[in-house]
Amino acid sequence: MPHLSSILLVDDDPTTNFLNQLLLRRMAVADELRVAENGADALRLLGQPAPAGPVNPAPALILLDVNMPVMNGIEFLQAWQQLPATRRQGTVVVVLTTSLHERDMQQMQRLPVTTVVDKPLTEAKVHAILDQYFRQHVPGI
Repeated sequence: MPHLSSILLVDDDPTTNFLNQLLLRRMAVADELRVAENGADALRLLGQPAPAGPVNPAPALILLDVNMPVMNGIEFLQAWQQLPATRRQGTVVVVLTTSLHERDMQQMQRLPVTTVVDKPLTEAKVHAILDQYFRQHVPGI
């Protein structure tokens, strides 16, 4: 199973964040797991210096809720898209949601969303994301 440098969870529901953190830590899929309660907090986290020096590199994976106060997932994606490409390079954005309005889906088609996954996040869904977007395909295997 692929192992990621970092994952950023962005969701306003503390229970969802707790359960997703528990799942991802138990699966040991990333060296670093960061949590933001809305898009504005996520942007701040992405701009913070790492404990050992420069600004943290872009997370390998962002798991993003759509409906949040302060700054929702679509507003976050619009702002994130304005960051320098080096701050976004190599990041897979997965929108986690319970339901999507057609309007939201249309907006996301123009934004850097890799895929949309129904909540709740499960071990099978994490495996599917990692296999599809992070597995190194080795010729002959």
